Amino acid sequence: MTDSDNPTDAFQPRSAITRTLVERGYVNQVTDLAGIDGAFAAGIVPVYAGFDATADSLHVGHLMPIMALRRLQQAGHKPIVLIGGGTTRIGDPSFRSAARPMLSEEEIAANVAGIRKVFERLLTFGDGPSDAVMVNNADWLDRMAWIDMLRDVGKHFSVNRMLSFDSVKTRLEQQENLSFLEFNYMILQAVDYLELFRRTGCRLQLGGGDQWGNIVGGVDLVRRIEGAEVFGMTTPLLTTASGVKMGKTAAGAVWVNEDRLSPYDYWQFWRNAEDADVVRFLKLFTDLPLDEIERLGRAEGADLNVVKERLANEATALAHGPEAARRAQATARQAFGAGEAAEGLPTVELSDAERLKGIGLVDLVVRAGLASSKGEARRAIAGRGVRLDGEVVEDAETIVSLGEHPVRLSLGRKRHAVVK
Repeated sequence: MTDSDNPTDAFQPRSAITRTLVERGYVNQVTDLAGIDGAFAAGIVPVYAGFDATADSLHVGHLMPIMALRRLQQAGHKPIVLIGGGTTRIGDPSFRSAARPMLSEEEIAANVAGIRKVFERLLTFGDGPSDAVMVNNADWLDRMAWIDMLRDVGKHFSVNRMLSFDSVKTRLEQQENLSFLEFNYMILQAVDYLELFRRTGCRLQLGGGDQWGNIVGGVDLVRRIEGAEVFGMTTPLLTTASGVKMGKTAAGAVWVNEDRLSPYDYWQFWRNAEDADVVRFLKLFTDLPLDEIERLGRAEGADLNVVKERLANEATALAHGPEAARRAQATARQAFGAGEAAEGLPTVELSDAERLKGIGLVDLVVRAGLASSKGEARRAIAGRGVRLDGEVVEDAETIVSLGEHPVRLSLGRKRHAVVK
């Protein structure tokens, strides 16, 4: 096994899908790249990625392994989406400073229903050999007897080795509490791999870069119990060119479900990508061919803004559909090019009392989601970054009153909201 930073160096793949995964940037750590490449070349490979139901929507930070599953399905392999109805009750401690809050059975069920929508848009489900399937690990974990788990599974795990993985070691080195409940998570995830191997012949587990220790544990467990050769691969944990974790903004997570974040705001997230990230994001989060991405990557100046719109359109069309992407682009162009507020922008509705008495500009900027705190809003106003209907407002004590017509509130050149 290798956890090399560059496992693809000097590697010449036999299968087209391995080449695609490498060239587009999906491969970070891998247990045996030559081995999985050979399996891809030999026939259909069932591949799984797991997602705990900790919220009722995924955010764009989750998209990397899902897009890798999409690439694999496009190449004729079989995606298995594992929903962690069982492991959500434990909580993955990987690179976290505290335990996740405990969720009720009802909350977990609601979250499972919410995140299902994301997969149904990005993968094709059905009964065919390369159609995706969705499973819930509660189906086997909830029935597992504790003594049986210790006897049949626990004996294969070395506590010394478990403590050596970065996801656990970091928590302990920082003298942060790691409960025995959370410590079991690695074993339960390994049981998932074993169960899926037995049920579906799954040969590869995909996960984010923080899942390496858990994935290696599963690969090792399947080898020890079944004597089978299976593989593990992680995708990179992406940060933007400026070092911000992928999927995080000042206003919070960039959710994929439209009931958590409007398609317009989702479009704007991609449109606002930093120049240095555009080509990388096109490779990872769109279906555009690599030769076209290479051509688009040569754009400079004003042409680069056109490419950013292309990125936003393609990414939004995958998550919300082509019509939602078209509407978002039209709304953005109207907002940027005209003084009137545009339909489809995030909206703040004032009560009758607020409309008559007015509302402080600082409070309004925060309420519109353009700043995450009053301090951030005040700094933006002091820096001449806030405008009402295109006019810069420099006084943080300004009271905004509305007449009969809505106004457009803007932070910088790219973020807007309607106040009505």
